[in-house]
Amino acid sequence: MLPATFKLCAGISYRHLRNMTGLRRTAAVALSHELEKLALVGPGPSRWINQVRRRSSLLSSRLDEKPYNEVELSYIKQGEEALKKSMSILEEQDGWKVEIVAANGDKVLSKVLPDIGKVFKLEAVVERPLDSVYGELVDNMEKMGEWNPNVKEIKILEKIGKDTVITHEKAAETPGNIVGPRDFVSVRCSKRRGSTCILAGMSTRYNAMPEQKGYVRAENGPTCMVLHPVLEDPSKTKLTWLLSIDLKGWLPKSIINQVLSQTQVDFAKHLRNRVTMSSGSLSLC
Repeated sequence: MLPATFKLCAGISYRHLRNMTGLRRTAAVALSHELEKLALVGPGPSRWINQVRRRSSLLSSRLDEKPYNEVELSYIKQGEEALKKSMSILEEQDGWKVEIVAANGDKVLSKVLPDIGKVFKLEAVVERPLDSVYGELVDNMEKMGEWNPNVKEIKILEKIGKDTVITHEKAAETPGNIVGPRDFVSVRCSKRRGSTCILAGMSTRYNAMPEQKGYVRAENGPTCMVLHPVLEDPSKTKLTWLLSIDLKGWLPKSIINQVLSQTQVDFAKHLRNRVTMSSGSLSLC
């Protein structure tokens, strides 16, 4: 039976058969069953059997995944494009101008780009491990309004696969109502590359979330946050946040620049308070 099973698996390597999902699933299941029988016979090349069994199991699980429709693929592509553009901006080290240097070392820089306009970059160190910071920014995204006074609400409208979400964000009014209520609809993409986490996003259209009464629909992106352990002390996390926003409306550029750069400094402060408080709560459990 085993030779016949391998012939079945080899057969799906031909393109016209590889597209037949049912046949691929049958081959994966048949191979898994034959490997189980072979493993029970007695001592033998168990190492390669286990390797093939794991790959067969992975193939079966992937075949059971729901395929994406055209709209979902479009959102995934937008998120990946935001990540690509954001990282390209951050990798270019020349031309950045210092806007703010806080007493604790947090720094905000800016640069004017031809096709985008003025972008801002926060560089900060958070005194908590990467997983704690990542969990707060991604896993607990909808709770951001609890600890960041610049955010009124974040709601996940749709999840697409493991890495992509569509969100609706309402910004809190600024002190003195300098900038009125704004909201955003964004596609967000999260990727992990070794010890580095990248959270990227940009504005998008989502039919189920039209413009809201009382809010100006602003636009953002490409934007991203890059997280990685501090080389000298892995218990701390280096945060780099690229911010690109068009607030819309008739706002003087001087006010916009002041608000956005201060928003980044405030964000770092509130994030520190949140992850420190969360770690303290866990230690008491």
